[in-house]
Amino acid sequence: MTGTVVSLFDVTGNMVRPWADAGYDCFCYDIQHTRARREGRITFVPFDLLHSAPAAIGDEVAVFAFPPCTHLAVSGARWFKGKGLRALADSIHMFATAAEFCEATGAPYFIENPISTISSYWRKPDHAFHPYDFTGFEPGDNYTKKTCLWTGGGFVMPAPRRADGVGEPDNRIHAAPPSDDRADFRSATPMGFARAVFETNAPHLRGTPGQQIAGAAA
Repeated sequence: MTGTVVSLFDVTGNMVRPWADAGYDCFCYDIQHTRARREGRITFVPFDLLHSAPAAIGDEVAVFAFPPCTHLAVSGARWFKGKGLRALADSIHMFATAAEFCEATGAPYFIENPISTISSYWRKPDHAFHPYDFTGFEPGDNYTKKTCLWTGGGFVMPAPRRADGVGEPDNRIHAAPPSDDRADFRSATPMGFARAVFETNAPHLRGTPGQQIAGAAA
């Protein structure tokens, strides 16, 4: 396939795996990546190389961003004052960096965050979903976690596709016990959503019969 896919603040690479499997070259930038490494068609790159790496050459066909939400999510509002202005400023800076990069590419994009104060600082999200909305693509994603998306560049929000017989969604994200990798576990992109976004936004699939276009999922 022609074109690159970029995912910002992405440790796992889950979001781009369907694109890589289809033949697109993908680049995942994150502050936890200490060196560049390649995994098939996915290249993991330190975030500070964002503006000098090969991905930033203007041929992006899709861009995704998952800026850290620790100091923005309303679920942690009771700790905001204790964190101080610097923590808030750093989080807004990372979100702004993502927004500027996404908009500069002109490609379909989304910026993901949970319900957060960014709505007050910038604008309200365009869409929201729970992982269980896309269990038709991945039955194992039958859990709750309301996630908001700020979109642009012609991004198409996939219609929910829920699997039959998977039961009620669980609360695994909020019930996760403390651990060193708890933050990464809570922020990992659900594969069902990643596959749904690929099917509705990949250039070679857009407009194919049966493709569904929908608005926000509650």
